[in-house]
Amino acid sequence: MRPNNPRSAIRNPQSVELHIEELVLDGFAPGDHYLIAEVVESELARLFSEQGVPRGFTHSVESARLDAGVFNVAPGSGAKVVGAQVAQAVFGSFKG
Repeated sequence: MRPNNPRSAIRNPQSVELHIEELVLDGFAPGDHYLIAEVVESELARLFSEQGVPRGFTHSVESARLDAGVFNVAPGSGAKVVGAQVAQAVFGSFKG
């Protein structure tokens, strides 16, 4: 899979380190929080691997807060679906 604009991402980076101090999840069962977080982590790894690293990651970046926007969750969606949607929203916010 290739990004739409090859200049918008860096392919095959040496490494990417992303640290999420706190993931705020409102409106979900407390027992789902850890599974959602695990899925966010694995989905972000997949997205970086398949789509490359956004240009903003060519150097160390630190942000106190990241607003990944809003997304709709279908009623009854499981933790895995929610985690994937969170990761996609976060990854999309890096691309600008």
